[in-house]
Amino acid sequence: MESGQAQAARAVGGPLKEEAHRDATAVNGTGATLTLLLIEDDPAGSPIVPDLLDPAGKPIRVRTARNLTEAERLLTDDVHCILLDLALPAPGGSDTDDELAVLRHVLKLAPRHAVLALTASGDAERGAEAVRVGAQDYLFRDELDGRLLSRAIRYAVERKRSDTAERRLAEGKLRAQENRRLERGLLPTPLLEGSCLRFAARYRPGRSRALLGGDFYDAVRTPDGTVHAMIGDVCGHGPDEAALGVELRIAWRALTLAGLCGDELLNTMQQVLEHERADEEIFATLCTVDIAPDGRRAGLCLAGHPAPLVARPGRPARLLPYENNGPALGLLPGARWPRMQVELGAEWSLMLYTDGLIEGRVGEGGERLGQDGMLEMIRRQLSEGLRGEELLRAAVSEVRHLNGGELTDDVAVVLLDRTR
Repeated sequence: MESGQAQAARAVGGPLKEEAHRDATAVNGTGATLTLLLIEDDPAGSPIVPDLLDPAGKPIRVRTARNLTEAERLLTDDVHCILLDLALPAPGGSDTDDELAVLRHVLKLAPRHAVLALTASGDAERGAEAVRVGAQDYLFRDELDGRLLSRAIRYAVERKRSDTAERRLAEGKLRAQENRRLERGLLPTPLLEGSCLRFAARYRPGRSRALLGGDFYDAVRTPDGTVHAMIGDVCGHGPDEAALGVELRIAWRALTLAGLCGDELLNTMQQVLEHERADEEIFATLCTVDIAPDGRRAGLCLAGHPAPLVARPGRPARLLPYENNGPALGLLPGARWPRMQVELGAEWSLMLYTDGLIEGRVGEGGERLGQDGMLEMIRRQLSEGLRGEELLRAAVSEVRHLNGGELTDDVAVVLLDRTR
């Protein structure tokens, strides 16, 4: 009687020479000599082992160990498969009712190696249990020959490789799911209860399959009725930049709710950035606005960030003043960020955005869209009656279309509307 995989091996029949060479190469990816570690108390008593050949006709290198201590010394990275006699005494010579204690010990010792269990003829139940515990296959000692063993080695190595790949794939999917849940939980929920302003946002990270990038935004309403909003961009596109962006957003919300504003707030934000960044060359741009309770005016602070866009009925959309822009956070110690007063009027739309929206390519020459191109695009979309979420969705979609595909930089856009 043979193991399930060994029976399948016999049914295949003798492979052609070309197929045999391909089979041998598939075992270790290089066609190099296979190495078998035989763990048996009397390895010299197995006459088939010295004559083992792989399917290409090359001798299989055999190492022999009479006990687990010798096996541990001989178990190196060039070993492809372990042939283990289940009749060996339990590790350490201790008495145990576990018939597979020696197998469990070897699996713990060699988690990355294929293992074949060798058991007495007719003891199929023990062999099947060995496979359930972790062996790749089992063989009967009294019915073994060189051809069967060489085929079993190949199948065991390939099965181990397949199992390892499937496990890594499953672990990767699980990590990706956990990361997506984490990133989704870190996206902001604006605190605007009691405000008459309408809020909309659009976010698209530049990293493939990511939900969160280095761009960040938030909006809160303080007890005095002032609505505070901000948008920022950490230089870079990796997970570290995304994590720093989340830290800065949370810091901004806490500081804003604590009553800080303008230069005092940005100075504290710079201190947070300096303490949390992994490298002194990392910086972040930031745009903050604080809209008065009556909604007619706002304070604006820019830290190396593009100026927001404002649109009012009967007037073309325009960019807010940029002249008093301060440096990005993390560039200059002791920097200052002037707060500019801006008149908004009774009805308006205010759009904050990161540079991912304006740095996409347009045309065959590869020119950037730029702020002028974005301004023209938004004016046209507003004239078509687009507002709120619909406007932001159309803007990001058109920028991607003009770029000829997915944008490489993160994109975040925030829109605040005040209507009569």
